[in-house]
Amino acid sequence: MKIVTMESCHVPQVAALEKLCFSDPWSENSVASELSNDLSCWLVALDGDTVAGYVGSQTVLGETDMMNLAVSPEYRRKGIAKALVNALVEQLKQRESHCLTLEVRLSNEPARTLYESLGFVQIGRRPGYYHNPKEDGLILRKEWEI
Repeated sequence: MKIVTMESCHVPQVAALEKLCFSDPWSENSVASELSNDLSCWLVALDGDTVAGYVGSQTVLGETDMMNLAVSPEYRRKGIAKALVNALVEQLKQRESHCLTLEVRLSNEPARTLYESLGFVQIGRRPGYYHNPKEDGLILRKEWEI
């Protein structure tokens, strides 16, 4: 498994994972548009030519928002999500970002456990943030020195 910057050849697989993993997925066009966004950093975990998982973020004025993180069901529980987040943090440090913020469903215990293990702390809650089904989102944040 290797983690690389997302390229146009990865977009169809990333969009397919979006549909598989999320109730409100990004379209293929939306994912593709991130390739030309200077604020964005998207990484993919590759098993050969197969996108096993991905993470996407945007940085503004040294603060980064992680928008999407997903791992294909057949690759879960193998440390890929953790590796993707760690690789993202390393990329963000090089871009002079000092923090990473994300929202996670209140009910998503596996993701919350992962983020806690990576040093994220809850800094807030967004009532009704998620749809399909409607649910609160917890705001988590990790900071570091640059």
